[in-house]
Amino acid sequence: QGQLVESGGDSVQAGGSLRLSCAASGYMYSRNCMAWFRQVPGNDREGVASIDIGGEDTYYHDSVKGRFTISLDNNKKTVYLQMNSLKPEDTAKYYCAALMGRTCAFGAMTPRLWGQGTQVTVSS
Repeated sequence: QGQLVESGGDSVQAGGSLRLSCAASGYMYSRNCMAWFRQVPGNDREGVASIDIGGEDTYYHDSVKGRFTISLDNNKKTVYLQMNSLKPEDTAKYYCAALMGRTCAFGAMTPRLWGQGTQVTVSS
C-alpha cells in the first residue's frame, strides 16, 4: 500500500527557515506526483507545492512562490520542502501526498496517499 512519513516541523520566528522531509515507502512512490499541502483548523487543505517524479515540473501556490522550494531525491524516495522567509500566515499542519494526474498542477491531481502531517508554527 505504501506509507508517507513527514518530519521537520518546528516552531520558528518570522523570517526563519525550515526544511520538511517526506520519506516514501512502498509502491506509492511510483505515483507520478508528490506534493505538500497545508491546513489550518477550520479551513480547507490547500496545495503548497508539487513536483512530478521526474523532477522536471514544479508548481507552487502564489503565496509561497520565491520562498518555498520543493525537491526530491529518488534514491532516498524522499521529497523535501525548503521554506525560507517564513511568515506567521505559513503556520499550519503540513501534509505530504502521493498523487496521480495528467499534470502535477493543483486541481489536476487525485491524491492516493497522505502522510500524518507535521506542524509548522511561525511566530511574529
